[in-house]
Amino acid sequence: MTSEPAKRLEELPESTRLFLTNLSRDDIRAMELGLPIFKRIIGFGQVAKWLAIAVLSILAGVVLLGESIAKLVSWFRG
Repeated sequence: MTSEPAKRLEELPESTRLFLTNLSRDDIRAMELGLPIFKRIIGFGQVAKWLAIAVLSILAGVVLLGESIAKLVSWFRG
């Protein structure tokens, strides 16, 4: 079992292997604590994107509805 991680490291580029071998336990702990934060930030970005699309779509719908109501009113007034 101890040889499996070493074999997986052989597939990585040299610069990545050098980076990983120079990490301390505190560095690894900090990365483990930081990853969920980045995942939440990325997830919020997706929510914000769809929220902006929804708001712009609603705004466009309100504008088009207002124009249609104005046309109907002008037809009935003659």
